[in-house]
Amino acid sequence: QLEWQAAWLLAEKTPPKKTPTLREVIRRIAMLGGFLARKGDGEPGVKTLWQGFARVASFVRGVETMRANHAL
Repeated sequence: QLEWQAAWLLAEKTPPKKTPTLREVIRRIAMLGGFLARKGDGEPGVKTLWQGFARVASFVRGVETMRANHAL
């Protein structure tokens, strides 16, 4: 659950109250990797998903480290 919330925090600052669909989470992560999500763009590719996931994973590691050190 922390990962999808991190994807929203990186992009929009506040995660939605209701858990988003898997498609919404995937597109949000891909957008962090450079996917533009325009009407005619289709679905994101592996490269943009990987780049977006790398950003999310780094953010999550930082949050977990801060929690472990009682900084949050």
